[in-house]
Amino acid sequence: MTTVFFVRHAEPNYDNRDDRLRELSPRGLEDRKRVTAFLARKQIDAVLSSPYKRAVDTVRDFADRYGLSVRTVEDFRERKVGQSWIEDFTAFSRKQWADFSYKRPGGECLQEVQDRNIAALKAVLEQYRGKNIVIGTHGTALCTILHYYRPGFGYDDFVRIKDVMPWIVECTFDENQNCVQIRSYEQM
Repeated sequence: MTTVFFVRHAEPNYDNRDDRLRELSPRGLEDRKRVTAFLARKQIDAVLSSPYKRAVDTVRDFADRYGLSVRTVEDFRERKVGQSWIEDFTAFSRKQWADFSYKRPGGECLQEVQDRNIAALKAVLEQYRGKNIVIGTHGTALCTILHYYRPGFGYDDFVRIKDVMPWIVECTFDENQNCVQIRSYEQM
């Protein structure tokens, strides 16, 4: 069995509109310590992350404390919403979940996000077969992964966790890369 602990980043600084460079807020910096405490008991073999700063920084505290490096994987990044900031994110998200092919100019649809995240995950499952892995990720990216393995996971679930940061989801995969168990940790 291979176990993946997906760690949705802690609270970011929403004043920074650069998605790739958005850092953690002071609260996020504190909350990542809860992630470290949770993962300390899990015998982690490898730490990977989206290349986005908030995701890396959420898992870096754990990695540094236990002498592990953080390997970034470009395809674990969050979805690109388009060429401009979205003021009504709720309406945009609802539309994307209703139509997995909907995207704004210069952005990605949820199907594209899911396809690249699942491809990256399958490569990781092959490389780290039988290991315990941490993957620093994002809310939408993680929700599309969950939707892939549990098609009933949808917009209402996405809304429920929208403000849960950090959020850890533990997925266990068998030798054929089938997801056999999913556990959600909203309170660590």
